[in-house]
Amino acid sequence: MDSIFHEKQPSGNMDDSGFFSIQVISNALRVWGLELILFNSREYQSLMINPINEKAFICNYKEHWFTIRKLGQQWFNLNSLLTGPELISDTYLALFLAQLQQEGYSIFVVRGNLPECEAEQILGIMRVQQQHRPRLIGEDEAQTSAGYVLHL
Repeated sequence: MDSIFHEKQPSGNMDDSGFFSIQVISNALRVWGLELILFNSREYQSLMINPINEKAFICNYKEHWFTIRKLGQQWFNLNSLLTGPELISDTYLALFLAQLQQEGYSIFVVRGNLPECEAEQILGIMRVQQQHRPRLIGEDEAQTSAGYVLHL
């Protein structure tokens, strides 16, 4: 009876919305031999590593996580709130990370050998050009309902 009671206690590692804590994410990544380092920690900053020399970042604000990942030789913002992946240039990466920090995001550097994926293989051979930046999901509907008129 006592074990049933303990199973129903709320966990600090996950909530009802499916939000996972950094501890859960860190433990899950450890299975792949990956570790997380806080980007703005004194220890990491003292290494003076240019962000473009990393492979991936995990970002968190309130209860939303997303990844910035290098695939091939290019960086992508893989935020699920966008309509698609956003290409980030090497020169913009450090500015983008600084902007996220200023907005209150926690940023973690992913260290280790990331598992191979098809996107990595394809983008290792070719580069991508992005004609239009992805928008936040729902932005199109907001613009349409904000007074844009369709002419037939």
